[in-house]
Amino acid sequence: MTGLRQRIAARQPLRGPFIAIPSPMSVEIVAGARPDFICIDTEHSPIGDALLADMIRAADVAGVPALVRVRGKGAEHIAAALDAGAAGVVVPHVSTEAEARAAVHAARFAPEGGRGAGPGRAAAYLRDIPGAIARARRDTVVALQLETLEAVANVEAILAVPGIDLAFIGPGDLAVDRDARGEAAPLSDLIDRMVAAASAAGVPAGIFTATRDASRVWLGRLAFVIEGSDALYLTRASDDALAPLPA
Repeated sequence: MTGLRQRIAARQPLRGPFIAIPSPMSVEIVAGARPDFICIDTEHSPIGDALLADMIRAADVAGVPALVRVRGKGAEHIAAALDAGAAGVVVPHVSTEAEARAAVHAARFAPEGGRGAGPGRAAAYLRDIPGAIARARRDTVVALQLETLEAVANVEAILAVPGIDLAFIGPGDLAVDRDARGEAAPLSDLIDRMVAAASAAGVPAGIFTATRDASRVWLGRLAFVIEGSDALYLTRASDDALAPLPA
């Protein structure tokens, strides 16, 4: 079976949600809808390392690749997700070339990086470290989330860093940063600049969307979207189900 990294590189249209509810049950429910992948969100949820491993296990049982949006740019967060068996990481708030290089270094084994060969789940608890290293070199997805004006200004330098599989655009935080700094350029122009830079660098680009309609539009331009989240789905379904009954 072709892995997620290879499908991203081939620009196959891919669509999946964030998982923010801290439970393997949520992974099982969403994975039953057969998304192309899920992205477990440890940046904006109370998902700790032990629970994260159980949620990745649930995705593995369902046969759905599990990315992890790590809680920060630190190498320890990247290592924890990959050692637990994640298919790859989405590293948030990457705004400079130096931060991009550090993220790649943390996620890749030598000679491409400096990731440590730990005895975790990905290595079958010491039983298969050589196999785990070989699989990681072939399959680990390294996605950098670009979501600040600084990232827009540095996008060409960021995407020139070797070892990046996906430039993932975060329009929500980019809009917040744009408004906070009084930037005059429309949000769409900032996004377009990053999409163009990714195309010029030969790096696949993706984006967050909140609705099916937005995903349909973006999949006409890009080949990767993270659409909504399990928490968003539950919120919408609850609002619809518990709306006042007609008189």
